Amino acid sequence: MMNEELLFTPVKIGNKTAPNRIAINAMECCDADENGNPSARTYERYEKLFDGGSGFIDLEAITAQYDNISRKNQLSILPHNQKALTEFVRHMKEINKDTVFVFQLTHSGEISHPTLSKRIRVTKEPLYGYEDARLIGEDEVERIMDELVLAAKIAHDAGADGIDMKFCHGYLGSQILRPFNKHNWKYGGAWENRRQYAFDLTERVIKEINDPNFIVGSKVSIYEGFPGGQGTAGPDTALMDLTESIDLLKGLEERGASYVIQSAGSPSHTLALSQPDKKLPDYGYLHQYFQKVCRDNLKPETVVIGSAYSIFRNGKGTNFQAVAPEKNSVRYWGNKNIEQGVVDMICLGRQSFADPYVAKKMAEGREDEIKWCTACDNCIEFLIRQENVGCSTYNPPYTKRMAEIRAEKGLLKEKHT
Repeated sequence: MMNEELLFTPVKIGNKTAPNRIAINAMECCDADENGNPSARTYERYEKLFDGGSGFIDLEAITAQYDNISRKNQLSILPHNQKALTEFVRHMKEINKDTVFVFQLTHSGEISHPTLSKRIRVTKEPLYGYEDARLIGEDEVERIMDELVLAAKIAHDAGADGIDMKFCHGYLGSQILRPFNKHNWKYGGAWENRRQYAFDLTERVIKEINDPNFIVGSKVSIYEGFPGGQGTAGPDTALMDLTESIDLLKGLEERGASYVIQSAGSPSHTLALSQPDKKLPDYGYLHQYFQKVCRDNLKPETVVIGSAYSIFRNGKGTNFQAVAPEKNSVRYWGNKNIEQGVVDMICLGRQSFADPYVAKKMAEGREDEIKWCTACDNCIEFLIRQENVGCSTYNPPYTKRMAEIRAEKGLLKEKHT
């Protein structure tokens, strides 16, 4: 047993306590049933994750409406889903009552899939590649906010421990917050207007729920990596300026957020920054810088959960240079970064597909049994193709399905969601 490691010490998140400092990122898998409820596949995935012993699990991006979605068979959180979600939470908590379980609430906005739904945008000038998105006004944005607040209430009533309001990865929250949202309206133009969307939404959720034991936080792209994206110096430059990102974090904290999940990039625009791959694994180090920025600007009690740790594996096989494998693994960086005040928890995404039992195996000293993510990104390809998502390296049905897809449709031509 290696429970003395910092990775395996408890951490308080608001009024909840995670039993360890390994979190599972929200990973969309296109496997809801026809009503947007968890299917047998969804149950199978999360049963393994809860049995796998991670301290914190973020339910994949779950939509509060059907008009603007990015995924086929996407989980939804509307009144008709209440009963199914309540049973889902009850079942998972029966497997592991200690894991903190939050729901990530989302709206796709301009990156909605055009054949599955309709694209909408908040910027008068469309972002390149999204010229087909319909411009919406303040009334429609207010309606979307109403839907998200209702979704938070459904999550609370279903028994979830909290919500993650998604302000990352190019979804609607990002679209409003980024400098490219430059024309003047209630939530556009000056930063004081753009940030207010996140602040108003957080305040409304906390007021509506009115439960100090229900934790509220957000996943935030600190820097999106393209001109006008989050964390840039203006609407037409890619120069990094984290002034707005830092102000956003502080403002969310002031309004009651008890945690932040650090991220970067946008899978629709800057995929490798969002999820470092074998060609560009070094972006994993950049994420650690963003984590330190978060940690340095928030109160000690506000938990910072850092992303992009899957790429480090066991220190081997991911094309890193200039560093010994034993000083470049998930375990090494997790413990080191917690000890040095870089981050409070580490988040695993793709690794959770490869081996949902990674936390338990690490805690029990069975690291040689871990199926390490190879960063092949076939799981991303499943998502791009609107297929059920899983690991084609270690899960034979997904290996077979990937071969069938490529035989039928050929190789993927563009790698972005």
